[in-house]
Amino acid sequence: MPAKDGAGAPEGGPASLTVVPVRHYARWVAAAAVLVVVAQLLHGLLTNPVWEWNVFSEYVLSETIVQAVWVTLQLTAYATVLGFLLGTVLAFMRLSKSPVLQSVAWTYIWIFRSIPMIVQLVFWFNLSALYKELGLGIPFGPVFWSVDSNSLIGTIGAAVIGLTLHQAAYAAEIVRGGVLSVDGGQLEAAAALGIPRLRQIRRIVLPQAMRAILPTAGNEIIGLLKGTSVVYVMSIGELFYQAQVIYGRNGRVIPLLLVATAWYVVLTSLLSIAQHYVERRYSRGVTTPKTPRALGGRR
Repeated sequence: MPAKDGAGAPEGGPASLTVVPVRHYARWVAAAAVLVVVAQLLHGLLTNPVWEWNVFSEYVLSETIVQAVWVTLQLTAYATVLGFLLGTVLAFMRLSKSPVLQSVAWTYIWIFRSIPMIVQLVFWFNLSALYKELGLGIPFGPVFWSVDSNSLIGTIGAAVIGLTLHQAAYAAEIVRGGVLSVDGGQLEAAAALGIPRLRQIRRIVLPQAMRAILPTAGNEIIGLLKGTSVVYVMSIGELFYQAQVIYGRNGRVIPLLLVATAWYVVLTSLLSIAQHYVERRYSRGVTTPKTPRALGGRR
């Protein structure tokens, strides 16, 4: 038998081996290079006079910019709520057994995902050129009530309609994917218990589908927030448009673009935080698998 040392372990056994940690020289070199690049960027931000941080500080909290941020938030909120409501209806139309509803929903999604948002906005902005009046009446018959298109749909209304219809096409596919992720056996069990169809959707399907819907929906809302900058073509006083107006007057392009960028970063960060807490709420009671370690990491 092998001799034992004073600690009782066999001489020459695993306990007597010297453990040498792995040296990740390439990782250290890459980290150092990244830190140098970051330091150069920060140095340029602080020392380059073109950034004009004094102009940035003058306008970042100005009344005009803050009001423009509020308009941006309003457009985002309206388009998000209305877009996801319409998108949910379209999603269930696609999931229905009616070929008519399926065809109409599929066609809507195909058309509105194919046309760029800016084209849709310009179209709705010029709706009065196509229809001078909008009214209610018997289809293909007399009109009982009508109103001038410009009076009914103003500039903000046209922007909300364009953003909503565009967002609904993407929201429909997000909701449909979330609903399809729910096990169909649960609906069969609910139907066997006599639970009404609408209650099945509201109390069984949607709460479970939210876990699959929320990550993509959160990204869509953040994209919509930034996408509202497109309405500058309609001369609506949102954040990007107001930044353009100001630097068009004073010529300070870079600091005014930096003002708009800073606000977009703040708003998207707040939305990301809200998304995290909403996802965590709907993930209660679900075991989340641990994220695997990075390739080549220690175990």
